[in-house]
Amino acid sequence: QVQFVESGGGLVQPGGSLRLSCAASGIIVSVATMGWYRQAPGKQRELVATITTHGTYYLESVKGRFTISRDNAKNTVYLQMNSLKPEDTAVYYCNTNLRSREYWGQGTQVTVSS
Repeated sequence: QVQFVESGGGLVQPGGSLRLSCAASGIIVSVATMGWYRQAPGKQRELVATITTHGTYYLESVKGRFTISRDNAKNTVYLQMNSLKPEDTAVYYCNTNLRSREYWGQGTQVTVSS
């Protein structure tokens, strides 16, 4: 059974930083395609970043500010978010697709506000 436990969200001022963590079980993050999505109120869920064995992908609006990485020993994926903007406010979810089935974490709230 694939499960994710996300942490690291919170309230931060514009320009601040947060690091989200996604601790995985039932899947080996070093060989999986792992992603971070976000969903803001009233908006559709969108893909923010992915990491695979071949590289990384970022949503255009977060390029240069966000970095996705993984710690294979901890089987954990991270999303380092710098220079945060109010428009980054959303619930952030960890995700993978395994054998055509989507798996999601419970989400962690990120609020960027002064």
